[in-house]
Amino acid sequence: MSQTVVLKVGMSCQGCVGAVNRVLGKMEGVESFDIDIKEQKVTVKGNVEPEAVFQTVSKTGKKTSYWPVESEAATESKTEAETKTEAKVDATADVEPKLADAETKPSQV
Repeated sequence: MSQTVVLKVGMSCQGCVGAVNRVLGKMEGVESFDIDIKEQKVTVKGNVEPEAVFQTVSKTGKKTSYWPVESEAATESKTEAETKTEAKVDATADVEPKLADAETKPSQV
């Protein structure tokens, strides 16, 4: 059965990426994998068991853990919050010119 395993792996350089790349490339059942050094995220797809992938990546000596499910939900929530903030900024921009007009009218009177 094909499944996706997502791990958080402590990688600080291209050498670290190379080590993870090497062990996953040799692992049976792996169809594809993606290594994101910036996010320190390794995504493995294939006919693999999560524990086997975890053990294989751990052999590199890099700090390895399962990617927290809550983080993905938190990321989505932040995106929604950012969108709401942007909407508020746009609403404020519409109000400011009206206030400027209101301030100039009393001084003309």
